[in-house]
Amino acid sequence: MFTAGQSYVSKEALENLKYYKYASIDKSYVTKYVLRHYWEWATTLFPRWMAPNLITLCGLGFVVANLAMIAIWIPDLYGPAPSWMYFSFAAGIWLYSTFDNVDGKQARRTGTSSPLGELFDHGVDALNCSLGALLQAAGMGLGQSWYTVFIVALTTTPFYFSTWEEYHTGVLYLGYVNGPTEGLIISCVALCISGVYGPDVWFQLFHETFAGILPSSLLNLVPADMALIDLLVSSMLFLLVFTQLPACLYGVNVACKRKGTSFAGAIAQLLPMAIYLVATISWILSPYSSLLANNHLILFTVTVGLVFGRVATKIILAHLTRMPFPWFTVMMIPLVAGSLMVNAPYLFGATVLTADTELYYLCAFTVFATVAYGHWALLVIDRFCTHLGIRCLTIPHGKTAAAAKNGKSQ
Repeated sequence: MFTAGQSYVSKEALENLKYYKYASIDKSYVTKYVLRHYWEWATTLFPRWMAPNLITLCGLGFVVANLAMIAIWIPDLYGPAPSWMYFSFAAGIWLYSTFDNVDGKQARRTGTSSPLGELFDHGVDALNCSLGALLQAAGMGLGQSWYTVFIVALTTTPFYFSTWEEYHTGVLYLGYVNGPTEGLIISCVALCISGVYGPDVWFQLFHETFAGILPSSLLNLVPADMALIDLLVSSMLFLLVFTQLPACLYGVNVACKRKGTSFAGAIAQLLPMAIYLVATISWILSPYSSLLANNHLILFTVTVGLVFGRVATKIILAHLTRMPFPWFTVMMIPLVAGSLMVNAPYLFGATVLTADTELYYLCAFTVFATVAYGHWALLVIDRFCTHLGIRCLTIPHGKTAAAAKNGKSQ
């Protein structure tokens, strides 16, 4: 009997897990000389009975807790909030990163490494892209604005490119300067600055802020009316366009030549992300949308974040199981439909969604996305666990004892 789980992960796909081998390259000097030692030490703080996937999930819990604080105290994403809250955001992101890097070391430490670990880890990372962006936006007082939308796009886009690159190369590549390392440190520092000076500091002019600190020759390189947030956004966009994206394209091109596949065909696989970005931005920034005006950006971002989570994780799933590239997910349908309906006055000359009906539609979309993502994730995890004979969030006692014994004997 054919089941929903088999439609998500076929028997053939599960059989291909026997070829699985994790491979990653991290060129960052910060990782090599500083963070690697910190993560090794942090791993020793976790008991051996704690499953790696549980560590990953707990790490996400810090971000979710911070997001709940935002929904309660800073629903407009502007604030200002008490200074301790901004330090809490920095701590939440830092702890998430720590747990995210410890989980793999815990897996090797306990002898529980598996393809499910990589899928679970990257799946949580995909969800955190949007959630972490909301923390950053609230922490810098970006409000219900295009700045927040840009930050969300700036976290999801490079993640998709890295996932797409890993699908073709079989290797997760992080450059000398990368988002999960240097980008995260910059994020935490920015949030701490908000904690000290308040989020309004990011809307001060660059020249006024650094007058008397930086040489005039450097100040003259920046327009006099540029705010700190504009400089930060411009710098992030520059690094994305001129560092990570070219590196991803080059890596995929080399992989396609090695395997004798079409590079043009690989480029076409960027289409799902292009549709996602166009639909998301054209909906939320549409002059006919009331979501920003009525402070619903958090709900919108969480919802489309679930859509992105499934899009990106399906690519990882295809990579692990050596299956064809996933071009489509049903969760994209309500996103595209919502964008078209909101912009109906411009596209068709007729209003389809009023302010109230747009909110009702978004709430229905949220419920659908939550149920659809949860159903898919649970069935995929169950298929992996059943096939591999493992557990997702626990380690069998016998395996824990054996791992502890091996650790003492080394």
